[in-house]
Amino acid sequence: MYMPILATHNLVVDVSAESDNSLPGEFFFSLQLHRMRTRGRRPTVHVVTLGCSKNLADSEQLLAQLAAAEWPVAVHGTPRRNDIIIINTCGFIEQAKQESINTILDFAERKKQNRISRLYVTGCLSQRYRHQLEQEIPEVDAWFGTLELPQLLKHLGTDYRHDLVGEHYLTTPSHYAYVKISEGCNRICSFCAIPLMRGPHRSKPMEAIEQEVRSLVSRGVVEVMLIAQELTYYGLDLYRRRMLAELLRRLADIEGLAWLRLHYAYPAAFPMDVLDVMQQRSNICRYLDIPFQHISDGVLNRMRRQITRHQTYDLIQRIRDRLPDMTLRTTLLTGFPGETEQDHEQLLRFVEDIRFDRLGIFTYSHEEDTAAHALEDDVPPEVKERRAQEIMTLQQNISLQKNEALIGQTLRVLLDRREGAWWMGRSEGDSPEVDNEVWVADAAGLAAGRFADVCITDAAAYDLFGRVAGHVGKGPASPASATRNASFNVAP
Repeated sequence: MYMPILATHNLVVDVSAESDNSLPGEFFFSLQLHRMRTRGRRPTVHVVTLGCSKNLADSEQLLAQLAAAEWPVAVHGTPRRNDIIIINTCGFIEQAKQESINTILDFAERKKQNRISRLYVTGCLSQRYRHQLEQEIPEVDAWFGTLELPQLLKHLGTDYRHDLVGEHYLTTPSHYAYVKISEGCNRICSFCAIPLMRGPHRSKPMEAIEQEVRSLVSRGVVEVMLIAQELTYYGLDLYRRRMLAELLRRLADIEGLAWLRLHYAYPAAFPMDVLDVMQQRSNICRYLDIPFQHISDGVLNRMRRQITRHQTYDLIQRIRDRLPDMTLRTTLLTGFPGETEQDHEQLLRFVEDIRFDRLGIFTYSHEEDTAAHALEDDVPPEVKERRAQEIMTLQQNISLQKNEALIGQTLRVLLDRREGAWWMGRSEGDSPEVDNEVWVADAAGLAAGRFADVCITDAAAYDLFGRVAGHVGKGPASPASATRNASFNVAP
């Protein structure tokens, strides 16, 4: 399982005003023909997305269905009195739940003041707490679970179209997209509520994923992030064996796909054939997001992570032996029940030993109905926060050292947006929103969605600065810089 990105996605996308490139081609022309007829007759549906990138992918599926049914849609902006709000919630940990509840209450108040007409709630929080919340927040017109998109559309008088499954109404910049390859999770992590909200693991057929990616690439997407609760489990339910490596081969062969990135790989029983494919295909980013969560054997055992300290070190060594230029991102969890100062010191040593390229950390949230809820939540909140801060301070220094080592090197950078005199982009080792950014001085030919060879001239802990030093264009990315992660010895 993974730790979610706690963020609200509120990019501007409005059928009545936005560029037509955000609409899947197979139904755009029908929508264009009827736009004048529907404008002014239907309220705008505003979709507010909270939580992780998988929620964002779900919202894009919802928006595609609504746009095909000729609804004006938006994911940002000020709703009008007749408009409809749909909130796609997160319910993973306490912080995420509170953000979702606050958002619902805000729009419930607007509805009481007749500033919006209808309010619907969907997603993980709704799936987990629907019956309790519908009593406490009666202003919500209807609540829907994570797999009830057809029922939500029915409330809007719209039929669910099976032919649009896998279509995206992009809310990201038009050159990258998230593609979900499976739903749910079969892992038994004691702290995780994801199976309670998303159910068991269900792989999407390989042909459907390939078609989805081809459609996105045909619309100008050059980078695809494969996302799931647990990528490495892919295929076990459909094909009776792990099929992530085969899926990567097929997707990497799609012409025009420059970067293919992997998010949320479970460490236990990691399929090493995935590394073989990454070696063979230069457009698969040398990037792995593996949430290790902890390193103390006692904590890992109580977490039910199915891996030991020694096995963790061994896995990282094997990955780096095979691909020395691999960018490793991880997520850690501090303050789990029973975590001692000795356990915390082991975690600090782990971060020092491995020197992760990217790292995020969460404090433990005591979630009802999880196996860990039977344990005493015995680490005080202030201790959890202190331990998390110590780890992040250590990681900040590591990140600064790694970035400073790149000064003078040339990296391939994908440009995302312009801010004043700078273009903001990312290297092969950086995923949108959660990782480092590269600030590129403005130069001729730069544009969002283009790649540029950038010479790094300065560095901060989480940012690089540089100038164009070579080719600018939409061509496929070159392999990661051989200077990254030059040598390692991660023996415990």
